[in-house]
Amino acid sequence: MTPLIVAAAAFIGVAALVGGVALLLRPESDSAVENRLDILTGAAGPASEKILQEKTGLLTGALDSDEGPLERLMARLGRLSLLFEQADTSLTPTKFFAVTGVFAAGGAVTVLVAGLHPGFVPMVAICCGLLPLIWLIHKRKSRMKKFAAQLPDALELIARALRAGHSLAAGFDLVSKEMTAPIANEFGRVFEEQNLGIAMEDALRGITDRVPNLDLKFFVTAIILQRQTGGDLAEILDKIGRLIRERFQIWGQVQALTGEGRLSGVVLLALPPVLFVVVYRLNPDYMTLLFTDELGKKMLIGAVVSQIVGAMVIRKIVNIKV
Repeated sequence: MTPLIVAAAAFIGVAALVGGVALLLRPESDSAVENRLDILTGAAGPASEKILQEKTGLLTGALDSDEGPLERLMARLGRLSLLFEQADTSLTPTKFFAVTGVFAAGGAVTVLVAGLHPGFVPMVAICCGLLPLIWLIHKRKSRMKKFAAQLPDALELIARALRAGHSLAAGFDLVSKEMTAPIANEFGRVFEEQNLGIAMEDALRGITDRVPNLDLKFFVTAIILQRQTGGDLAEILDKIGRLIRERFQIWGQVQALTGEGRLSGVVLLALPPVLFVVVYRLNPDYMTLLFTDELGKKMLIGAVVSQIVGAMVIRKIVNIKV
């Protein structure tokens, strides 16, 4: 009964802590929306309008872009918000870290409730805490992969629109209407931005920031150069689309040739953890020495480090860029 009480108390404490942090980091009011409305209606003075535009960017930023202390901290440490945008999620850094804390606490509580050795608590908590990050990275990777697969068709569609006499902006609008997400959303955003007065070059640079794709950068560079120097843009887009398709073909051949190495890597990396779990279920006392004995702790740390190094080496071998 004692482990159950301890587990329940730990869960309640972590939940209260996460809830308190979320309340502290919650935006205090909707002053950003009110200030923008004052500017648009002329209620704000010229000085106030200038200050708000320079310091907060109310006329160009999103209505819900009021950032808390954690968001400002993460803006300095890294562009975490860009990762959420690339994964097409509505998460914020505050929500993300709250979910991560809940998962970590849930993993720790599960170990205590299951009656396992307390030495498993940090390991399981870290693994469970990494699950939201793994999900986010996987979602971003899947979206970027789908975008890359749709790009050749989008370029050909824009090229046909240009030959039919439409403008480049109309070609972006056609892609947003005729194709599916994610490329429809991104190209539609470029069309809407240039409709709202943003220069086409700036809108195109924005999409390259949101979508880190090398072929897309070639496409944007070709458009910017063509707008400055002239040329047949439709022919350029056809060549870029054909180049992308040939690259996909070569990439498929490389994936087929490295399939055995990737499968061997998965087996080699999964074998030690699976054997650890099996031996622990068969003889818990035998595996407990890894957590109680000093030499066992050093061996466990060495095994984890070796697994990480081995994963990096195998990934370097089988990950051939095309």
